[in-house]
Amino acid sequence: MSKERNIALLTDSTCDLSDEVLSQNGIDLLCFKIALDGKGYVERQDFTPEQFCTLLRNAKELPKTSQITEYEFLDRFEVYEKAGKEGVIYVSINATGSGTNAAAHAAAEEFHRNHPDSGMRIRIVDSRMYSIAQGQPIVEAAALLDAGKGMDEVVAFLEDRYGRMEILLVAYTLKWIRKSGRISAAAAITGDLLGIHPIFSLNDGISHVLKKVRGEHLAASAMAKTMQSRIIPGKPYYLMASEEKYFEEYKKTCEAIMGYPPAGLGILGAAVLSNTGPDAVGLVYEGENRGKRTEQ
Repeated sequence: MSKERNIALLTDSTCDLSDEVLSQNGIDLLCFKIALDGKGYVERQDFTPEQFCTLLRNAKELPKTSQITEYEFLDRFEVYEKAGKEGVIYVSINATGSGTNAAAHAAAEEFHRNHPDSGMRIRIVDSRMYSIAQGQPIVEAAALLDAGKGMDEVVAFLEDRYGRMEILLVAYTLKWIRKSGRISAAAAITGDLLGIHPIFSLNDGISHVLKKVRGEHLAASAMAKTMQSRIIPGKPYYLMASEEKYFEEYKKTCEAIMGYPPAGLGILGAAVLSNTGPDAVGLVYEGENRGKRTEQ
């Protein structure tokens, strides 16, 4: 909580924002817990994203993530209350993929039962996203708060932006996707032997295979061309990867096709890599508004 403002801005470790960006923008964080091969870890505290790739490569089993609990949220809300915050905006991981959003709602209800006279407002926003598609709008929300915008206006901004954010992913090995039931559209693809790499979208927690590319050398151009066909012209885009080794090729290819470079580069975190495996690249950008999520 390095930047003092009357409204706290909170998210979780799936946002893939660096510690430096979080600190510079006064964004607070709660971290997921991950179990791998019988050992428990706390994301960001026990490993870096790069170290998580190494853990995955050597893992015998799929990692299992534990949602952030109601009690963790309640403790954080108590801290904000004692600090005299007027309000809290919490931006969650995609709610259909984790019970964390529901835990935050339960904690907010419990907080108000415990503090009936508190004037602190709590707003919870479902990002519908993962990684920097979750994180980048929070950075923009921090700037709006610093410019004096109110909670309702900032929440409306976030909800609109999350209806526009899109994620494209390509996995260079399909072993992890076949094992995982979380990315259902790609789970049945058995193209490793044929050198087939699926390019799929991951929006609102639902994956769709958009095309299949045969051969690694075609994946970067196929990803960039797919993004070009879906992005709002001129909008910034972001390149995320499991390792820095992918940056040079993708940055060069994307800039040639898009006509301008990515606005940022980053390492994918555990939330995405737990499903794609340790060899993956993602592109994040703003597309057409999908509207509000249909309630399930």
